Parts: sequence; structure tokens; C-alpha cells
Amino acid sequence: MASGVESFPAVDAEKELNPQNNKEFQVDSVSSQVASSLEKEAKEKLEKMKNEKDRKDAIQNFKTAMIISGVVVAVAGAIFAITKKLRERSN
Repeated sequence: MASGVESFPAVDAEKELNPQNNKEFQVDSVSSQVASSLEKEAKEKLEKMKNEKDRKDAIQNFKTAMIISGVVVAVAGAIFAITKKLRERSN
């Protein structure tokens, strides 16, 4: 083999094995803006979906309450009508 062959450069093992300690890195401003805008859009979409779901839940609860109230009034009306007919027959 040739005696003038270059070897790989020396590496700091601690730095390579623990990248969270390495705070020196370049940030691409365009990529950062794209990522932040996508994150903002996703957050807004999630908020909009949550508000829509809350509104639908409120409407559904109101509909359920109205249906139950209607059934109760119908049953009460039927009971009054039946008791009135029974009183008329007994007289």
C-alpha cells in the first residue's frame, strides 16, 4: 500500500454520541418558515375542527332534549286523555 494515504479525520466521540449537547447548527430560514407556517395551518385547522365539533355537540344535545321533552309531553297528554275517557265512562 502507499505510504502517503490519508486517513479519516479525527472525530470527537463525545460530540458524535451525544448530539443534544451540540448546540452549534445552521438553521435554514426558508425551511424554518415553511415548517412554522405548516405548523400554524395545522393548529388553525385543528382549532376550527374542535369549534365545529363543539357546536355540533351543542346542537345535538339541544335536539335530544327537545325530542325527550316532546315524548314526555305526548305521554302526559295520552295519560290525561285516557283518564278523561275513563271518567266519562264511569259517570
